[in-house]
Amino acid sequence: MDSIRPIKQIRILRDRVQREFLPKVRHPSRYIGGEINQIQKDFSVCDIRIALCFPDIYEVAMSYTGLGILYEVLNGLEGIAAERAFAPWIDAEPILRQGQIPLFTLESMAAVRDFDLVGFSLTNELCYTNLLNMLDLAGIPIRARDRTETDPIVVVGGQSANCAEPIAEFVDMFVLGDGEEVAVELVRCLRECRDRGLGRQDFLSAAAKDYSFMYVPSLYRVQYDGLSIQSIEPTIPGLGVRRTNAIVEDLNTCAAPQRPIVPFVEAIHDRISIEVMRGCPGRCRFCQASFCRRPIRFRSPQRIVELAKAQYSATAYDTIGLLSLSTADYPQLEELVLQLNEYFAPRHVGVSLPSLKVQQQLRLLPKMLTSVRKGGLTIAVEAASERLRGILNKPISNKDLFAAVDAAYQAGFQQVKLYFMVGLPGETEDDIVQIVDLSYAIAKRRRPISGRNADIHAAVSWLVPKPHTPFGWFGQQSREYFLKARQLILDRKKELNARCVAFKFHTVEISVLESAMGRGDRRLADVIETAWRRGARFDLWNECFELERWRQAFAHHGMDLDMAAQRTYMPDDILPWDHLGGPEKETLRNHYLEAIQRAGSITLSNQPTVNPDTKSSF
Repeated sequence: MDSIRPIKQIRILRDRVQREFLPKVRHPSRYIGGEINQIQKDFSVCDIRIALCFPDIYEVAMSYTGLGILYEVLNGLEGIAAERAFAPWIDAEPILRQGQIPLFTLESMAAVRDFDLVGFSLTNELCYTNLLNMLDLAGIPIRARDRTETDPIVVVGGQSANCAEPIAEFVDMFVLGDGEEVAVELVRCLRECRDRGLGRQDFLSAAAKDYSFMYVPSLYRVQYDGLSIQSIEPTIPGLGVRRTNAIVEDLNTCAAPQRPIVPFVEAIHDRISIEVMRGCPGRCRFCQASFCRRPIRFRSPQRIVELAKAQYSATAYDTIGLLSLSTADYPQLEELVLQLNEYFAPRHVGVSLPSLKVQQQLRLLPKMLTSVRKGGLTIAVEAASERLRGILNKPISNKDLFAAVDAAYQAGFQQVKLYFMVGLPGETEDDIVQIVDLSYAIAKRRRPISGRNADIHAAVSWLVPKPHTPFGWFGQQSREYFLKARQLILDRKKELNARCVAFKFHTVEISVLESAMGRGDRRLADVIETAWRRGARFDLWNECFELERWRQAFAHHGMDLDMAAQRTYMPDDILPWDHLGGPEKETLRNHYLEAIQRAGSITLSNQPTVNPDTKSSF
């Protein structure tokens, strides 16, 4: 039997890349590698080579902390070489194809196809076509069934692995949950199988049997009954149906970047980034991460400061980002900030916080953060009315919200960014109009303090029901609903003459596709491949996205994009993600039924609508 991946010479494409590719692209710095803190190992002394891929451009990929963790973990292992490869932008792809230059890594400019493992960090459904494109550019068959012993194993991790079925046909293995410890286990399993002379399918079977957080789609058979799933069953003995998430128990002892790479191009988040906690004590019913990334784990202030010092020494960044799903819930936040300020304030290094929840701790925050950048405070309000926040399971009172912004203004904050969503269960027209009223009220609360209104930047997104959440059963509202809601907001702003409030709306059509793709099953694979072959790339980017291309791809396979986005599941349906980690279904269903009870007007047989008896409803 052939071995799992006989060690062979990796093609180094440096000469061709430098002569035929780099002079022709608009931003060659995205592709040249060689950055500060890059790790490049000698392939000749490494028995396993791993390409760490991210299906978006360099600036986005280099902002993803998870990639940096895996990079240091894997390169810290003896005999393992891990290099990076990112999606070429639309100007670079035709140059690669016309010159027949395969996708290459940044460190060695080595052909991705020649690596043993090709791992993708996948964080959004609208990167599916980029994943296919990168496989094709590398010369790897896009369908898992077409790969042979000479092809690398394609592994996908990240948040999207928990709703993997739409791309199950393209991926050899999904890793569910926390990846840093799993990566070590995966390499160990590969080595053991190689030593025993096993082939790729034997390796995949062994990994799936030994580790419940490794999901191999080819080992499962899905039966359908019309639109519904009838059953999901393993095809080999001894393999359980339900997969579970891998969990890192201790954030203090687990791997964390000490020497992150400093990009040549300014990244989206160009700063020291340190995860202070994992998980979220809240259970917002729309949030996949808050339900999937549990239990809650904290990193100690001492360890965080230690990591901040190490990263500062290695990068000289002037901002520290404290990352988590809800940094305001970090129990030692005040102590942490004081320790950071003691060391970093004399060095003119500030602290940056992500979107914060409105709680007692947030009201104290502006007073204790003397080193925080005070250009603006970001708060995820989600809904303008307390009633809707109750349906979301986000119990924020307007009293607490106003206290938070008052304290921020007193501390010198000049602007506030607010996040809202539209399309929520039980939503009325009045709820939508209140988004403007609340934003304007928050702006005016600064006038007694500084003599002028605050600048409010309000971002409005459209609810996308997500797998592994109580709202995953709900259908999305229609495109027309969202367009009307947008107009209501703009009309109300004009009526109030609220010039200090600036609204930014997410693209409706992108949200519609995200809903259709995120809750689909394996039958979407044909749609995804068709859309990709017809030119779909970078669907998260407005300049590249074309909804009509996707409508045609759905129609080509007898499906309707809008119906897929608006589809409502029944509480007892087998869902495409039931077997893929996440919380127990009964927990989600109880939240779902409570949301219905609070909304009042929703029945189990239709998609969420506003209450027809409410005067201000659509």
